Parts: sequence; C-alpha cells; structure tokens
Amino acid sequence: MKISDFFEVKYGVSLELANCEIVDDTDKKGINFVARTSMNNGVVARVAKIEGVKPQEAGTLSCAAGGSVLSTFLQTEPYYSGRDLFVLTPRRHMSIQEKLYWCMVIKSNAYRFNYGRQANKVLKDIEIPENIPQWVENYSIVPISTINTNPLKLKEINTWKTYELKELFDFQKGKRLIKADMIPGNINFLGAISENNGVREKIETAHFWNPNCITVNYNGSVGEAFYQSEPFWASDDVNVLYAKDWWTMNKYNALFIVTVIKANKYQFSYGRKWTLEKMKDTIIKLPGRKDGMPDFGYMEEYIKALPYSDKI
Repeated sequence: MKISDFFEVKYGVSLELANCEIVDDTDKKGINFVARTSMNNGVVARVAKIEGVKPQEAGTLSCAAGGSVLSTFLQTEPYYSGRDLFVLTPRRHMSIQEKLYWCMVIKSNAYRFNYGRQANKVLKDIEIPENIPQWVENYSIVPISTINTNPLKLKEINTWKTYELKELFDFQKGKRLIKADMIPGNINFLGAISENNGVREKIETAHFWNPNCITVNYNGSVGEAFYQSEPFWASDDVNVLYAKDWWTMNKYNALFIVTVIKANKYQFSYGRKWTLEKMKDTIIKLPGRKDGMPDFGYMEEYIKALPYSDKI
C-alpha cells in the first residue's frame, strides 16, 4: 500500500513566515505556522489570521518534503503551512492513535532522503503497511494538563548581559569507557547524542559524577546540552559544567541556561569540535541585574511560569 491509498496528499498554502505577522504564543486568535522543522510538532511561530487565506484543517498530518524531510506531525489545531510542506488528509475516519502511528511510519522513511534529497515527487508513492498493529488502537492517550496559564514575558534580548562560560561554571571532562568494559546497571551513561537527555544506556559503576549540573557535548551531536538530576557517567565526548560557588544552580535556572548554550551549537557545524578551552571562552548572553550579575532569580521564575513546567 502507498501513502496515497490512505491519505489525500496535497501541498499546503505555502506561505512565507517573513510575510506573516507574528503574534504572541498565548494569542488565542493566532494561527500556528507549521514549517519544515523536526521540532515542536513542526510549529515555528504563531501568526495573525490572514484575510482570504483558509488555514489547513485540524486533524490532518503535516509532512515536510524538504528541510527536515518526512518530519510528520498530527496537527490538532487549524494551521498555516510553509513551503514544501504537504498536508495529508485521511481518506477515511482514523483515530488519534492511528494518525500518530502513521506519523511514525512515514518518519521512519526519512533515511532515504539524506544528502539534500527531497520527497516532493515521491511522497505519495512511499509504501507503508497495509494493516496497523492491534496495540495501536489499544493504546491509551492521556491528555497532559498544566496549572500554569500566565507565562512571564521574556525580557528583550538586547538588554541581556554577556558572560564567559568560565565565569559561571567549573568544568570537568568526561572519561572514556569502552563498550567491552560496560556492565548493565542503574547509572546513566551519557554519550554525545541529541536525545533522551544524553543518556545512551544504564551501567553499573562505583565511579560517577554528581547531579545538579549541565552536560554539553563537544563531539558527536556537538552543542547538545542537558540538565542532569541523577548521578551519571559522562563519556569523553561530554563536558560537565558545575555552578561556581557564588551562585546556586537548580533545575529551573539550569534549563534556561541550557537553552542558551544550545543556541550556540551552530558555530560548531561541519565537524568542528567545541573543545574544552573553546567552551570555557564561549560568550553567552543572559538576563542580568543592574549590578551586572546574572539574574538567576528571573531565569528560575520564567521557567517555572511556562506551561507544563509544573510537570518538571
């Protein structure tokens, strides 16, 4: 069976985000703008409704033909689509579970489109299973709710202050541990990966790094950063950042800083490594107080006020 047997495959409205009016994420009159990204369910912004342009219908799948090719998501709200984005409309009734299953199936074909190949001409003809597994329909989806409904407004970035990472952190290097020496256990082993909070597997070890710190990959998925709340072993591709003794790290201000650190990873594309010395000298911008110190209190309160942060 082909994708076109289950879905009507058409291009979306192909808007350019630059030509749209971006509104606040909390604007209930705004429309999600879905583009060719693999993150945030494909949503890159919320924009004002455009007179005469009908949004794509909720309940359809968005599928990237270029960019992050075959990144496929179920859109639960009406949305505008960017260029090279297909809209997949089910040809029959499908449950949410089934739609999410097809998103996974379509994404699993992404490896075929490495090295710049796009899926514009072949998407509708990609072969997919004829039947879905029984567990898909039996799977229970529990909605996630949040008590946070009033997020803080982010301070203008041009008012933030600059700091070298070595002013904020004490650094430790990870240590090599080869596969042959690993014993399965309960301690997180961190590799230079971009998912699962950096945890590649669980090992048994008497030596480990203490939690309440930030880990940053300097090799592999360079620049991926995570907050660690449990003891761990860091591989030699990972640098470990502990707060200097003049400030106190917690999971909230750490998550704010993690996001800022990750925003610098573009500097280390194409095989460039973020070595320890380069990392120490890296300059980042953070909200600052009038006395020039980082405003860790504001960072903490900003994260605490975000929707769903009560689940952290």
